[in-house]
Amino acid sequence: MAVRPLNFTTISLHHRHRHRHRLRLSLFFSPSPISSSLASTLSFLRGIASKTSYSAVSQQQQQQQKLRKELLLKELKETETLAQKIGKAIRRPGVPSKSRVYADVNVIRPKEYWDYESLTIQWGEQDDYEVVRKVGRGKYSEVFEGVHCTDNEKCIIKILKPVKKKKIKREIKILQNLCGGPNIVKLLDIVRDQQSKTPSLIFEYVNNTDFKVLYPTLSDYDVRYYIYELLKALDYCHSQGIMHRDVKPHNVMIDHEQRKLRLIDWGLAEFYHPGKEYNVRVASRYFKGPELLVDLQDYDYSLDLWSLGCMFAGMIFRKEPFFYGHDNYDQLIKIAKVLGTDELNAYLNKYGIELDPQLAFIVGRHSRKPWTKVINAENQHLALPEAIDFLDKLLRYDHLERLTAKEAMAHPYFYPIRNAESSRIRT
Repeated sequence: MAVRPLNFTTISLHHRHRHRHRLRLSLFFSPSPISSSLASTLSFLRGIASKTSYSAVSQQQQQQQKLRKELLLKELKETETLAQKIGKAIRRPGVPSKSRVYADVNVIRPKEYWDYESLTIQWGEQDDYEVVRKVGRGKYSEVFEGVHCTDNEKCIIKILKPVKKKKIKREIKILQNLCGGPNIVKLLDIVRDQQSKTPSLIFEYVNNTDFKVLYPTLSDYDVRYYIYELLKALDYCHSQGIMHRDVKPHNVMIDHEQRKLRLIDWGLAEFYHPGKEYNVRVASRYFKGPELLVDLQDYDYSLDLWSLGCMFAGMIFRKEPFFYGHDNYDQLIKIAKVLGTDELNAYLNKYGIELDPQLAFIVGRHSRKPWTKVINAENQHLALPEAIDFLDKLLRYDHLERLTAKEAMAHPYFYPIRNAESSRIRT
């Protein structure tokens, strides 16, 4: 039976007290002087770099380099975190990046379409909704299953934690712009508590099965079907000039019985403007594109295709997450160990990016690994040749080389899905 609370804030605070939500605090330290051993390591690195080629380095030098690397890693762990030791990448001017598709959507459309800061929110009645149970929580919100009092229809109530009003307006504006799009979660109402002014977003209800339970049960056809449905949502939001920037299994709701998929959580989504530099602190670690990890700020919709590629790799190889980094720097290392460092360096050179020497050293040198190395008896029924070809066209360092969402939907991997869709249309 549904229980009507006095207000949403009471519930939110009650849960916060019970579960003692940890706040992530950004700590700032003044940089400490570089140690003598670290300085000598960097000196050694420069000496190696000045020689003819990596292959020409003697075995003794390679052993010395390995020892230096181990010492550097040990020192970084013992003194400060990697984040405090490693600086941002340097971007040379004059090497811009622009999306291959939908680049000028927000240039052509009127300012009111993308100027979310000017949005006037139309508030609904909070008393029209009752909370039933808590179903999730995130960095910026707590999520409840609820009901609409008038017709007893189920809904999802997303109670927003204290954040800048600008961020709330951005999420609302994007959801309003995308309303009615294929497989985009529907925003039904916006309400707030009269006393605390805590806002809540009311969404359509999806009878989701947790991906950790669902994905291991999916057939080859199921994987193709749901990835195709997700691509519909991505192509639509991209065509409307919007990047999701947080594609991951947690944000893809699937009602398997109804074969219904919805892309949710548009809190990190943003309007794409060509040439604009965006915050690289978006997306969840395991799904961050290389562009975020090397501080390339003029990224675009293609970020979402990398994230989808990581999600797809986890599904077909039955390895979740596929790239399992312990921090953002280790995430880049995990990617480099699969895609290779020659390809990474080509990407960095193309866009005029220079990594911090310490990060470049820690990443090391790795050859590209064939996808077949990840195939085994447990996943071979999913990791079929056309699936591998599709994945390979998504997980590219160079964001401009990745398939767009529309191109991805046309890939041969989805032939059975397109064929079934056209058959349904004919009948």
